[in-house]
Amino acid sequence: MTSAAGGLLPPLRDDMRLSEAAPGIHGEPAWVIQDTVLNRFYRIGWLEFEFLLRWNLPPQEICDEIAAQTTLRPQPAQLADFVQFLTRHQLLRPGAEALARMQQQNDKGGWLSWNWWLHHYLFFRIPLLRPQNQLKKIAHALRWVFTPWMAWAVLLASFTGVVLVLQQWDTFVHAVVESFSAEGLLSFAAALVVAKTLHELAHALVATRYGLRVAHMGVAFVVLWPMLYTDTGESWKLRSARQRLAIASAGILCELTLAGLSTLGWGLAEEGPLRNALLYLATTSWVLSLALNASPFMRFDGYFIVSDLLDFPNLHERASALARAFLRRQVLGLPEPWPEDQPARQRRLLIAFAIGTWVYRLLLFLGIAVTVYHFAFKLLGIFLFIVEISWFIVMPVWRELKHWWAQRAAVPARRRLLIGLAGGAAILLVAVPWRTQVHAVGVARSAHQLRVFAPFAARLQGIHRPGPLVAGATLVTLDQPDIASRLEGSEANRRGVQATLEGLVADAGGLDVQSATQRRLKVQLEETRAARSEIARLKLLAPFNGVWMDVDPGWRDGQWVASREPIGVLIDPAHWEVDAYVEQRDLGRLAPGSAARFYPEGEAKPIEGRIIEVARTRARQLPHPMLASRFHGPLASTADGRELTAAAPVFHVLVQLDQAPPAMSETRGQLQLDGARSSLLEQGLTTLAAALLRESGF
Repeated sequence: MTSAAGGLLPPLRDDMRLSEAAPGIHGEPAWVIQDTVLNRFYRIGWLEFEFLLRWNLPPQEICDEIAAQTTLRPQPAQLADFVQFLTRHQLLRPGAEALARMQQQNDKGGWLSWNWWLHHYLFFRIPLLRPQNQLKKIAHALRWVFTPWMAWAVLLASFTGVVLVLQQWDTFVHAVVESFSAEGLLSFAAALVVAKTLHELAHALVATRYGLRVAHMGVAFVVLWPMLYTDTGESWKLRSARQRLAIASAGILCELTLAGLSTLGWGLAEEGPLRNALLYLATTSWVLSLALNASPFMRFDGYFIVSDLLDFPNLHERASALARAFLRRQVLGLPEPWPEDQPARQRRLLIAFAIGTWVYRLLLFLGIAVTVYHFAFKLLGIFLFIVEISWFIVMPVWRELKHWWAQRAAVPARRRLLIGLAGGAAILLVAVPWRTQVHAVGVARSAHQLRVFAPFAARLQGIHRPGPLVAGATLVTLDQPDIASRLEGSEANRRGVQATLEGLVADAGGLDVQSATQRRLKVQLEETRAARSEIARLKLLAPFNGVWMDVDPGWRDGQWVASREPIGVLIDPAHWEVDAYVEQRDLGRLAPGSAARFYPEGEAKPIEGRIIEVARTRARQLPHPMLASRFHGPLASTADGRELTAAAPVFHVLVQLDQAPPAMSETRGQLQLDGARSSLLEQGLTTLAAALLRESGF
């Protein structure tokens, strides 16, 4: 324990303030230490308060006097922990060593140095306003807003707005979809600024109404992303948990009010710029209030609301401490003491909350890291990605593992054996090449199929009924009156020209007249041949033995068929193939001749087959729309005009099936392909190497 000369404790800062706070959830007294420079507040209990009352005494005398005058029985170690707490939060008067350390940090250049940005780019704040006087005037002018009748009016207006939107739901959804454009995104950004400004102003006004000082308002940068903030730290002075809850929930309630009124305005407004603006305000406020600010897993409004409802300060830190102790007790078998006494049911809930927070933050920080990478140029993006992952994910895990390693001697021998076996099994699972199957998605189709279309607009004269047929059978017979009329005219003209030519020969007419008549005859012959060729196209024959299917039962003789309108499909039922698609990392493990199993959707029994072709270039287009995500398929896709393109690199693998699918039609399904053995470690390193190679082009 750090002490000053004469065995006394280090002196406290003269500007530090101590005030009584609301009692704890079990009625225990509490106080708040205020750091007036940083405007931070630290809640302490009865024992710490007694320590501060006797701070000018030697440590042992402090403990003895507290034990003699109160029912507490403090130990010197508890006083030492409290001194470390005050030191860590710079609540003690700095000595020569601390001043030298602060001077050294100042000499490094502060925010102008790269070291500062490396440690603070994740989060830092810039105060912009000290609005206390203005807030008092605004709060007085808007006192009518904080009345019960106003709350009921907002609820009624919001409910009416929701009802109006539900009545125009298709129009509302269409307007939201249409707003995703460059201009729409700018409008959403403007709506976000308005909503967040009112959000922070609501926090400040409610705090002012309760007599608190709002030290400053400004912009906080979370991974270089700007967010408005309001310093309402003095809310810890309030003894009423209800008042603290009102301050914490003011922002969300303000945004919900804005969303409700904007929804009502959108339902009543006519088409135009005003209605579009109300749409942006309504959607932005609803989403941010319910999806982001209300989350208790980050230190946003939802976290403080839950803390105030439970009267449980430092919820994240205390729950995480309990969860770490739980893991040490359950995994290592250590006799780890619980950080604080809690009822068993409440402890279990806090541990579950902490684990949920860890999972939520893991996903969030991974998303932030990816966002940082994509928003910066490549070199900076990769660097910030590594810093983000290291700081938020790797370092906390590493610190906990270091603690486990330091306590290894206290782990029971049986538990060490079990952990060793589990670790060895995990290593084998990751390092041993036991994986042979490659997963793929695909569409089974007949190897030989013919889709029959009308070559041009024609009238249906006959169509073969669905079922088996042989090569050469007539599938469809069409009629085109215009072509038939043109053929008759061409035939008549041909006969007339032919008769004229024969008469000229009989009369020994001039050579010039005979030559011109012969050319006319040749033209008529070509027109007749073309008309006959088009008529021949109207009789569609089967080019191979197969099954005629997918015929619309509504077709009737004499009905007109549009150009390129599908009429039916002729398939070869004896030979079936699958167009399968695999990821790039699995491509090298596949080879022609390997076994394959196709699982049609809705069927439990697979169809055996074998790989006959593996493409070595990326599939640029998806010929089967049923595989594309735009049509609820498994592959993420984008539309390029009328063509579908896979968003991620996938490669085509052609599989021949031993038998047809039960449906005897194009069928989507999953495939298991036999490939070369591979380990999870090898696959991970291959993926990492591919990513580094892909991103190395600066």
